[in-house]
Amino acid sequence: MPKLEDLFKVVKSRMSEDEEKSEKKSTVKIPDDLLFKCPRCGGVMFMDDFTGASKVCGSCGYHARLTVEERLRITIDEGSLTEYDANLISGDPIGFEGYPEKLRELREKTGLKDAVVTGECRIRNKPCVIAVMDTRFMMASMGSAVGEKIARAFERATEKGLPVVLFAASGGARMQEGIVSLMQMAKTSAAVARHSDAGLLYITVLTDPTTGGVNASFASLGDIIIAEPKVLIGFAGRRVIEDTIKQRLPDDFQSAEFLLEHGFVDMIVPRKNIRRTLSRLIRLHTKEAVR
Repeated sequence: MPKLEDLFKVVKSRMSEDEEKSEKKSTVKIPDDLLFKCPRCGGVMFMDDFTGASKVCGSCGYHARLTVEERLRITIDEGSLTEYDANLISGDPIGFEGYPEKLRELREKTGLKDAVVTGECRIRNKPCVIAVMDTRFMMASMGSAVGEKIARAFERATEKGLPVVLFAASGGARMQEGIVSLMQMAKTSAAVARHSDAGLLYITVLTDPTTGGVNASFASLGDIIIAEPKVLIGFAGRRVIEDTIKQRLPDDFQSAEFLLEHGFVDMIVPRKNIRRTLSRLIRLHTKEAVR
């Protein structure tokens, strides 16, 4: 007669086998690139639908970050971009440990030389100079190359009598370049001022996030300042400000809507309307450049 312990082992073994079979039948592997889950509302949509909507959540309108290539594709006329300073790169002015290796790694990973792409293009057949920042490259922080490329873009726009459209996104000045990165605030602002003195149009589009030294310089100097819905715009972080003033800030503080209400942003434009809005503004405020 079999022992009770032996019977228990047999039953347990059969149960384990049944569970394994059940798991194999019920397990469905979902490809990582099939679905998008919104970090704001938790809604789920097919990735194809998400990318087809220019990376905007269909449930809450969350505007995800775009790469330079994605931004240019939905903004400018196809094939119209003539890039400026494509090979301009940052050095290592203060000998920050590991910085050159980090730059090389990001160049290989993103295909970018640095955090901004500038050039001349057309938006609905309206000529302009464009600059687009990309957060994949060190959170689009502003180092010497970023500042130099933006300053040169404004200088060329001034020479040619062209408006400038700049898509800003940044974590601020690049600490790995020390004081050199902070000097870019003055350099870019001076270039913007010369462009303005020539009576030319400058439009900034603030995307997520636009903060720190970038927001404190050229990103806030546009003749017309546009923001995408609900993006983060500010200088210092919320906790730093609250610790300084010893007060709790409003929940929507540093959002595009908060800045619009307080006069720091002229309009909030959904991504699907940006291209049309830019072309109308350029048409209204400029004349065709004489080449």
